[in-house]
Amino acid sequence: MLRMKSRFFVLSLTFLTLFARGQTSASKKPLDPSVYDKWESIGERILSNDGKWLVYTITPQEGDARLVIRGTSSDYAKEISRGTEATITEDGRFVVFLIHPFFKDSREAKIRKRTPEQSPKDSLGWLELGTDRLVKIPRVRSYKVADKNGEWLAYLTEKPLPSAAAADSATRIRLLTARADSLARVADSLRHQVAEVEAKGWKAGMPARKDRAGAAGGETIEEGTDLVLLNLRTGVEKRYPLTSEYALSPQGNTLIVETTRRLADTLSKAFVLWVNTGSGKVDTVLRGFHDAKNYALDEAGAQLAFVAERDSVPKALVKFYRLWYYTPGMDSAMLRADAGSIAAALAASPNHHEPVPTERKGFTVSSDFVNTFSRDGSRLYLGLAPIRPPKDTGLVDFETARLDVWNYNDDYLSPQQLVQVNTELKRSYLALLPKGESRLVPLGDADCETVIPAQEGNGPYALGMSSRGYRIQQQWEESGLQKLYLINMTDGSRRLIQDKVRGGATLSPEGKYMLWYDWKGHNWYTYSIASGKVTNITAGVRVPLYDEEDDHPDDPPPHGAMGWFDGDKWVYVYDKFDIWQCDPAGQSAPVCITLGVGRRHQLTFRNVRSDEEGRGRGGRFLRQDSALHAGQSLLLTVFDQRDMSAGVIVYPLGGKFAPDTNSAQLTGPQSFSGFFKAKKAAVYGCLKGSPDHSYDVYVDGKQYSQINPQQAGYNWLTVELHHWKMFDGKISEGLLYKPENFDSTKKYPIIFYFYERDARTRYDYIAPQPIRASINVAYFVSNGYLVFDPDIFYKTGQPGEDAYNSVLSAARYLSRFKWVDTTKMGLQGHSWGGYQVAYLVTRTHLFAAAEAGAPVANMTSAYGGIRWETGISRQFQYERSQSRIGSTLWQRPDLYLKNSPLFRADKVTTPLLMMHNDADGAVPWYQGIEYFSALRRLGKKTWLIEYNGEGHGLTERRDRKDWSIRLSQFFGYYLKGEHPPRWMVEGVPATLKGIDWGLGEE
Repeated sequence: MLRMKSRFFVLSLTFLTLFARGQTSASKKPLDPSVYDKWESIGERILSNDGKWLVYTITPQEGDARLVIRGTSSDYAKEISRGTEATITEDGRFVVFLIHPFFKDSREAKIRKRTPEQSPKDSLGWLELGTDRLVKIPRVRSYKVADKNGEWLAYLTEKPLPSAAAADSATRIRLLTARADSLARVADSLRHQVAEVEAKGWKAGMPARKDRAGAAGGETIEEGTDLVLLNLRTGVEKRYPLTSEYALSPQGNTLIVETTRRLADTLSKAFVLWVNTGSGKVDTVLRGFHDAKNYALDEAGAQLAFVAERDSVPKALVKFYRLWYYTPGMDSAMLRADAGSIAAALAASPNHHEPVPTERKGFTVSSDFVNTFSRDGSRLYLGLAPIRPPKDTGLVDFETARLDVWNYNDDYLSPQQLVQVNTELKRSYLALLPKGESRLVPLGDADCETVIPAQEGNGPYALGMSSRGYRIQQQWEESGLQKLYLINMTDGSRRLIQDKVRGGATLSPEGKYMLWYDWKGHNWYTYSIASGKVTNITAGVRVPLYDEEDDHPDDPPPHGAMGWFDGDKWVYVYDKFDIWQCDPAGQSAPVCITLGVGRRHQLTFRNVRSDEEGRGRGGRFLRQDSALHAGQSLLLTVFDQRDMSAGVIVYPLGGKFAPDTNSAQLTGPQSFSGFFKAKKAAVYGCLKGSPDHSYDVYVDGKQYSQINPQQAGYNWLTVELHHWKMFDGKISEGLLYKPENFDSTKKYPIIFYFYERDARTRYDYIAPQPIRASINVAYFVSNGYLVFDPDIFYKTGQPGEDAYNSVLSAARYLSRFKWVDTTKMGLQGHSWGGYQVAYLVTRTHLFAAAEAGAPVANMTSAYGGIRWETGISRQFQYERSQSRIGSTLWQRPDLYLKNSPLFRADKVTTPLLMMHNDADGAVPWYQGIEYFSALRRLGKKTWLIEYNGEGHGLTERRDRKDWSIRLSQFFGYYLKGEHPPRWMVEGVPATLKGIDWGLGEE
């Protein structure tokens, strides 16, 4: 009897617990659009050099962010409202940051159409870490701290606000007297001008034209503001008025200040100043110029280079910049390069280059190139830019033809040229100036447009690359073929090393080898600069080094390279699962340092390379990843290809690789992103999340943020990985999202959303937000839908049927579950997914509603179209890439017709909503129009939403909010029986555009 009572008690307790859980889950609210603005995410995040301080931002989708400062070895915590763009000083004593204006104030300024000068401005703040000592400075434009010295902070202020203080009586009298004197002088000046006109005619009375800034000759300048140099340790500051630009050396020992002239003083001049921050001594580098820019300081802060233009008329159509050089002890900057010296250097160059049409006027110093010193300061790198012909300003616009000429011999199609025109106008070719020498060494030209010096600019050689000769075929290939050159840094001479290398090559850290991948042969190759030998370094690897699952009609891409060992001794490459150590000289066989553990257990290991581990400074062309060394702790991500779980392990390079593959802790139901690292300590941070937990900040496994606590009050989602047999007999997988309050006794509408393969995103977090294009899974599931995302596998020539094979078989599979309402199934996809939706509704009547975003409806017209965002042809997409036709239109017109939804439009019975925007730069807008027009002609239920000025996906938040509502209303009507909105029933006539959006019910 006692046993029965105990059993009854346990059963009762279990029932009450389950009942309580059900009640809790049932009481949670569904998500609605009002929650979006306050939903948060982690933004910027940094660690101090020693890893003891953590700084990150928490940013709502709309509203004011906050900057959080935490101690990783203490319980210190501080929060700064609206803080952003933070920097921790090199010594870890201070954090410096900007403070944005209140969101509501910036919004109000936009509403009232305030000018930039009238709008709210940023403030500057700095905090001594571990204390409450916070300083705020209002109206600051920008700031800089020394990269390798925690002592110095420089910041540039905004223009001061007009004083609103009322003047006393005496002051007002003085002001009135001064005004009277001023008016008397004006009257005298006017009488003098009248006398001159009477004597010499009207032309004598015409004043020199001045612009709004008061400068003669049409020159437009903006007077500089105060620059403040602050010693953070002592609090001593120095101000430099009229500053327009500034630069601080990495060591903080040198400050460069560019000042403007004072507008009220016509005799004043602009200056470039050299400030020794330790002594406070100021030297004049250059005075009297129209424009100066691109200041470069070497690592030691002992050399300066910049470009300046000082001789031409202020509004000249062609300005000739010169390169200037300065080091302390010189009277002023000396000229190092100009058009004349460049012409002489090019004439003496061993590379006999035939100028292209845009180079026939010669070269000058580029005003756009970011001048850079090599790591040791022995070389200065500059850019050589073609002298562009000026536009004839004497032509009358309305009498001049406006056109574009398409020539079959052009390297790039005319639309691509127009998209790239600004980049092309700023194009320059690399050259160097050796320290202490007068000679200039050109390194690049139109036959070798990319130059990458070795050893951060210090090496004896550089890697040169060129796509010239292969550009026309990119129209249908997009293969990125390159010629590889070895460039001698002494005289700029070069020789061809390898031709037709897809994707180009890289240099080893010490500059001993070039490394590239052969896409057709599926192997990695090196070129030894010392021996001149090309070596296949992965011939001994017996597993594929390429993507084994790639199903495009093209050569599959490699899994990539991990990096180099110190001294260029080894290079590490990936297969799908493991990491291989290869001898760049080819003298020893490749070794799998992960011992095949990955392939045996279907685990993918990848090394995390954070930005903090890179080295190099200045232009990106000098940046290199640091070499790996023995015993270095590598942070490896682990991804389980079987269940999509993830984890992180630490592996000491060169040690025994022995992860516990039987441990449930190796991977888990989580995902990682945004890794970062302390520069001088083995302290790692990352963002970690899961389907039911936002991405929060973790450092060395400890959680530091906990955003979006409000999520607990909403009906959330769960996710399951499902496998089923497709119609062709193969097994596929997909993700099924269910509501947190799922009840297996109920029937649910289901939406099938897909693109290609998303199963690996099983444990990603999906934040509620207004959608860019596709459904927000969190919102729809919270509101009582199931969502299924099936993986799709393709064969060449039949993308439409491959989508049918996967999606329809998935729908049949899920129809076996009683909780799926088979009469209320929908389809949704955008771009490639939109095409597949548009195709599927021509092949089945199974679905109650479908939405296709930016779909290709007619492959025959889309094939020859343009991706207007980049200006490139769409041909490659069908022959080699995503559309997977694998042939030209004239080779296999049948495949283009068979896979085009337009030619089966009469078979459609499913109500179809489309969104296709008039500025779509990826899929031509007319594709959506073609399909809509055909369906409308056939009397089908169809709607087309076009957002004005929007591209392939929505960027304006107002449009994203609107589309989220419309998509919800569309599926709500067809899958849940909700009332239809007016835009679906009545439409929105042009006469009501901007007045009524039709979102309300009838």
